[in-house]
Amino acid sequence: MVVAACGSDKKASPATAAPTATAAPTATAAPTATAAPTGSAAAPTGDPLKVMTVTTLNAAGPTYQNIANTAKAYEKYINARGGIAGRPLEVTVCDEQFDPAVATTCARKAVEDKDVSIVGSFTFFAESIVPVIAESKITWFGECCPITPSELTSPDSFPIGNQPMYAVGAVSQAVKDGCKKINAVIIDGAQIFIPPMQNAMKALGMTFNTDPIILPPTSQDYSAEVAQATGGGADCVVAIISETPYTTWNTAWKQSGTTARQYGPQGNLNEVSAKGAEDATDGDIIAGMYPDISTAPWAEYRKALDEAGLDTTALDYNSLGGMGTWAAFVGFTQIAETISGDITAESFYDAASKTSKLDLNGMVPTLDFTKEWTDGLKGYQRLFNRSVVFSKLEKGKVVPLTTDFEDVSNLAMGIAP
Repeated sequence: MVVAACGSDKKASPATAAPTATAAPTATAAPTATAAPTGSAAAPTGDPLKVMTVTTLNAAGPTYQNIANTAKAYEKYINARGGIAGRPLEVTVCDEQFDPAVATTCARKAVEDKDVSIVGSFTFFAESIVPVIAESKITWFGECCPITPSELTSPDSFPIGNQPMYAVGAVSQAVKDGCKKINAVIIDGAQIFIPPMQNAMKALGMTFNTDPIILPPTSQDYSAEVAQATGGGADCVVAIISETPYTTWNTAWKQSGTTARQYGPQGNLNEVSAKGAEDATDGDIIAGMYPDISTAPWAEYRKALDEAGLDTTALDYNSLGGMGTWAAFVGFTQIAETISGDITAESFYDAASKTSKLDLNGMVPTLDFTKEWTDGLKGYQRLFNRSVVFSKLEKGKVVPLTTDFEDVSNLAMGIAP
């Protein structure tokens, strides 16, 4: 399911368990958190607000340095502007090393250090973290890419991302663009994307041209799979593939000479994976959670990356991991600054649970954490953001296609528009 995460992964991921439903928590009275974090000119003072970001940095599996870099860039950026509620932010990045046991160690460290929250993280092993931190009311806040039962059902989880809705959006956009014969390609391990995609096709009065093609996560040559995907007269291919295999895939795509159009995920069908296949991928559509990094909502993010001295050509920050982490920290700051009194794990949990209007100035739709998706897909009730936005490839460069969010909740459930 790494495809859903971040871009900048190095290897494909293993399968993860499908989420299961749990009882929905009761909504409570809701404050509003809308102001953008501006801080003040004065240096922050007092004890730091400690938070953690968990991701994979050193492992044989996928790694997400862009998440770690963004978290530390936000720390530097907000502290230079007065901190949060006048206090300095202190971010610890915990490398779980693609190991569930190490992920549990990260969780225990967050508890030991009395962290306020774990913010803007991505890991395949949230099941080793969320139950541990929940005992201390430490929230799993703002994750871009919830993929485990706890992330999608626990009242301690506050995702900002919309997985797997961008795949539903890709299907919807392909149909809108007039595609008549659509094939689907899914990286092995991301099979839970298939049902909502099939639901969307059904709602739109269509079916996939063939059964979804399951792509092996590691291969030197995807020529056979590209031939399958473009066979039967397919004019469009919706591909849920992570960045590293997408690079190999696009090489085979170019060699095939196909004129079919691809629809792929933000941060994975990107400038990195399209390099060397610029003509073959020209016009391909990118479905994502966030507007393109070049747009207005990300002006402060771009400035923070610059102030941190980060090489934005070396890693993809125009990605679910990069932009998702920034959005998480902005959201954390907004909610923390609504708290009257000490900002602790308990007070932040209470404030987040009562937040009915989290306005991130266009990074995502305004979110209401008091209303779970209890009438939606079973086991996805904590999926508060179910909207998509699109970009496209033009001669190897990612450019914005839309900036208005499209809610695909009904399509994911098979309900016709």
